Amino acid sequence: MNTTRENGPAYLAAFLYAIIIGFSFLFVKMTVSTAHPLDVLAHRFALSFFAASIPVIFGWMPVRIKRKDLWPIVRLALLSPVLFFAFQAFGLMNASSSEAGIIQASVPVFTLLLASYFLKERSSGLQKVSLLISVAGVIFIFAMKGGSLLGSGNFQGISLLLLSALSFAGYSVLARPLTRTFKPMELTYITLGVGFILFNIMAVGRHSIDGSLNEFFQPLADIRYIGALLYLGILSTMVTTLLSSFALSRIEASKMSVFSNFCTLVSMAAGALFLNEQLRYYHVIGAVMIILGVLGTNFLGNKRGTIDSTKPTMSAEIVPTNKKTVDQG
Repeated sequence: MNTTRENGPAYLAAFLYAIIIGFSFLFVKMTVSTAHPLDVLAHRFALSFFAASIPVIFGWMPVRIKRKDLWPIVRLALLSPVLFFAFQAFGLMNASSSEAGIIQASVPVFTLLLASYFLKERSSGLQKVSLLISVAGVIFIFAMKGGSLLGSGNFQGISLLLLSALSFAGYSVLARPLTRTFKPMELTYITLGVGFILFNIMAVGRHSIDGSLNEFFQPLADIRYIGALLYLGILSTMVTTLLSSFALSRIEASKMSVFSNFCTLVSMAAGALFLNEQLRYYHVIGAVMIILGVLGTNFLGNKRGTIDSTKPTMSAEIVPTNKKTVDQG
């Protein structure tokens, strides 16, 4: 059984992950104002995949994945980075980085629901109440924006950000059993490779159809865009994927998801300080409700409802059926 001391590096990794992701909304907002979201994602994952390839090529971090083991990782990559970052980038075209951070705080709620279904976790009455508080926080923000929200692009942006949060929750649940079979760098490299291939095919395909392939490279002449891209490609894509894979190999998905709460505070502060985004009182109240709710969903349950990191209790739907997994049972 893992001790608190042994889990220390995992919690540190989760904390660093939260800080990096918290600031990432700021940089995504900067890039999508310069280039099309698909171009941003193509550039971002090209940079991150090439950076991740350096230690792999030189043998510093070997990746040994058999062909039969690729599908479970590819399925993981479709949730994050593909859907997670795609919904996030398009959502931020019509929503502020502060709102993105608030919506990100709903990840633990989605994680609890998905873990209950796929991992057969039980939730207590207090956890269910906490879940309702978190949902009420999101609804409160929507309601306080008034009727204009329902007919505006902002509603579309927030909806896409909610889908982004749901995608990452699915990733957290799906990644948990895979981290027992594959090394963090193996998961990171393959998922980044999937993102690199898909996003570049979509971006280049879009420009080829429009006859505007030269526009794909134009943003790369903007020094501010390059700076934001370096943060997103190296820290917020490659490093965070590695950190989350490492953390999920040591601690439960529900505990890892708690750190999404800290992302909210960082993103709200970053948006207010650097993008001059206005934080209204209902943003703060809604954020507090979400944070209190997600803390309750993770810490007010009984211990029997948590994931035992030493036992393979996952359903067969999400566990790769290969010899390495069977041996660990």
